[in-house]
Amino acid sequence: MKLNDLLKNVDVLEVSADLELEISNVVYDSRKAEKDCLFVAVTGFASDGNRFIPMALEKGATVVVTAKKPEKDIPYILVASDRLALAQISCNWFGHPAKAMTMIGITGTNGKTSSTLLLKHVLEKVLGAKVGLIGTMENRIGDQVFPTERTTPESFELQQLFARMKEAGCTHVVMEVSSHALTLERIGGVYFDVAAFTNLTEDHLDFHGSMEEYCDAKAELFRRCGRAVLNRDDQWHDRIAAGSTCDVLTTSKMPSAGLYARDVELRSDGVSFTAVCRGRKAPVSLPIPGAFTVYNALTVLGIALQLGMDLEAAAEALATAQGVKGRVEVVPTPGKPYTVLIDYAHTPDGLENVLSSVRGFCKGRLIAVFGCGGDRDPVKRPIMGEIGARLADIAIITSDNPRSEAPMAIIEDILKGIADRKNCVVVENRMEAIGYAMDIAEKDDIIVLAGKGHETYQEICGVKHHMDEREIVAGFLA
Repeated sequence: MKLNDLLKNVDVLEVSADLELEISNVVYDSRKAEKDCLFVAVTGFASDGNRFIPMALEKGATVVVTAKKPEKDIPYILVASDRLALAQISCNWFGHPAKAMTMIGITGTNGKTSSTLLLKHVLEKVLGAKVGLIGTMENRIGDQVFPTERTTPESFELQQLFARMKEAGCTHVVMEVSSHALTLERIGGVYFDVAAFTNLTEDHLDFHGSMEEYCDAKAELFRRCGRAVLNRDDQWHDRIAAGSTCDVLTTSKMPSAGLYARDVELRSDGVSFTAVCRGRKAPVSLPIPGAFTVYNALTVLGIALQLGMDLEAAAEALATAQGVKGRVEVVPTPGKPYTVLIDYAHTPDGLENVLSSVRGFCKGRLIAVFGCGGDRDPVKRPIMGEIGARLADIAIITSDNPRSEAPMAIIEDILKGIADRKNCVVVENRMEAIGYAMDIAEKDDIIVLAGKGHETYQEICGVKHHMDEREIVAGFLA
């Protein structure tokens, strides 16, 4: 592809290269540079891609795209934003595959993964669609599963994935859109047919600095879509809505919203309610317990309506959905009188939601096993400590993914939020903490293993070690 074609829609400030050059590939990692490729020097947090321009040129790169004017005389394209340029160049390189499919993006602190998986199921059941899915747990093309390292891939890999989805015959793409992806322009050049907002609670403040900035990052999605679904019951709804430039459908448990839930029933084996929208109503039932399931279901139904689907048909499809791995997942404990649940709750709101929901149907004691991740927002640690100690009968404080931090230092931060520690136990080793919880569990108790969810590893000192909580529970029983 010619350089000139690659630069369409890119905000170019200065050109010092032959625009008729034939480009063999696009790379932003100098180690992958090759003969006649274009190298995009991205300014990162850990390192600056401009430092690796000499390496890229030595490997054969024929032109460099950068937001910093090079000091040496080299072929370059000076752009306003290196990250946005990478995204738009990637769109051009792969031929804008997203334009050939119906694009749906879901953002928010909690509920994104469950909502995307439920929506994929509804689209397949009601429309017979082949759906591509991009998210925290995995990426999918129809039934084919691909591993993922982050919620939203870097822009080049994202466009490459879109191209694979288009080639495989996908008609719809459902994706989680993280605040990092919006801020770092990973979805640059992508227009969404429908976008949805689930909720906003404390998370990623180490990156965004404040809740207001975090909210504004999420709100950017609603300037890049045709229609939106917004959770009106969330306290940040008004700020999100204020920045929206599209047709909006609100959801709520109150009749004031465009789509709302009434006659809500929460059970240990799921939820049921009546969905009401513009004079239409439909019974909804899902085999996933928890009040948050009602909100996730409303998000999915709202998106279905914004896509022009029938409310009753979408509700019927939801009734056949399965539980989501790592989201209030029941772990088999044959022969034991207690229940073990695994949930991804790793934020204050997530922990409060799952413990409050379980409290609603727990007949015995609620035992919570949780920790906090290292190298992430430390502000939430004492907050989660307070929530866990307040809502659980027994709170077992342990490790999550300590990453590069000392596990006990993180635990000490969690304990700062707990004034009365009479119902708290500290067990640093997570495997031992799970074993301790199962040792003390009695008839009708419910153990909630919070934080890891679908993850099957624990990261310690930067190294990922295999650790699947389902295997730990099974091993303890054996």
